[in-house]
Amino acid sequence: MSSREACVAADQTDPLRPFRDLFDLPPGVIYLDGNSLGALPKAAVERAASVVTVEWGRDLIGSWNTHDWFALPTRIGDKIAQLIGGTPGSCVATDTTSINVFKALAAALGIQREDAPARRVIVSEQENFPSDLYIIEGIIGMLGHPDGRPYELRLIDDEHPLADALDDDVAVVLLTGVNYRTGAWWDMDATTAEIHAAGALAVWDLCHSIGAVPVDVTAADADFAVGCTYKYLNGGPGSPAFVWVSPKHAARAKQPLSGWWGHARPFEMAVGYDPAPGAASFLVGTQPIVSLATMEVGIDIALSADGQQLRSKSLALTDLFIELVETRLAGHPLTLITPRAHADRGSHVSFLHPEGYAVMQALIARGVIGDYREPHVLRFGITPLYLGFADVWDAVESLRTVLDEELWRAPEFQVRGAVT
Repeated sequence: MSSREACVAADQTDPLRPFRDLFDLPPGVIYLDGNSLGALPKAAVERAASVVTVEWGRDLIGSWNTHDWFALPTRIGDKIAQLIGGTPGSCVATDTTSINVFKALAAALGIQREDAPARRVIVSEQENFPSDLYIIEGIIGMLGHPDGRPYELRLIDDEHPLADALDDDVAVVLLTGVNYRTGAWWDMDATTAEIHAAGALAVWDLCHSIGAVPVDVTAADADFAVGCTYKYLNGGPGSPAFVWVSPKHAARAKQPLSGWWGHARPFEMAVGYDPAPGAASFLVGTQPIVSLATMEVGIDIALSADGQQLRSKSLALTDLFIELVETRLAGHPLTLITPRAHADRGSHVSFLHPEGYAVMQALIARGVIGDYREPHVLRFGITPLYLGFADVWDAVESLRTVLDEELWRAPEFQVRGAVT
């Protein structure tokens, strides 16, 4: 699109346009950070107030039954399963992504210890989100040196691709569906098949995938999947994550955090642990009820949207963002690191700039909220539910002003906060 008028016209015919009215977006703000924290659904405010004042305040402990609090993790988990191509009972909403990575990875390694005990390698990406790698390191430290042979982490990158890493010593591969920094998107079906052909199990981190790109864990024949709900699902700050367990592993998948909520009969208060069937055994302790109940609003919105329309609009918006930056800001040192090919691209766009942090702070000060990632990465999340084509045009124009006028040089934009 070569003009703002064309962008406005495209917004007028956008079938997803009504969804924007479901969110409480501050006036004068273009929000391009939904890949870090989604916007506030208007109905979430009323839902949270009801949970606090009515369910907790008035009905007190009776709400475990009268408002069915105890079923929240599994009921919401079933809704999340619909978004990722899972079946009822295969997914639960619980804990954080990092904790669920630990549980899923431990369960996958447990299966491999029974089936292929000589396999001691965990493969992941050099560019993976660091927390996933830290969890792997922690598990390796806990496992020690059984039979004198340690477990190890093998990292892949552009120079050392997955195919070269899949030797007969690999037990599990942990990959992130969409890279948090670049927006590169793995072909889940083909990659999982490649992992299985090598005798390994596949664990997928879907944090930047769910609600952003098409996901079908069943069609991909994945083994385990985890992800968060506060990004494209708009669940709210720190809203519980999820873990999905393939039904083919449900009877054998044992995670080590055997808490009371994951017991088959939790209120018998039995001395010994008897795991609940399926993904329910991946529940551990008492859940954050207010956050769980509130995040269901965003999940319901995602379920009501047409997935193909979301993907088509995401690609159109990211195409437009890339085109406008490269044509209207051509004289500036911006380097695209997001794949151009649709089949390889998630729903955010990232550019390198040598003064990336200061540039982003100056842009935020002008009401265009993206985010920054080391090293030098300007990251722009494209959320089709509440972003339009005119938003993209205006955001790029603001970026052009920041760069043309060198507004980023102001001293206040050089100071880094605790969260960058």
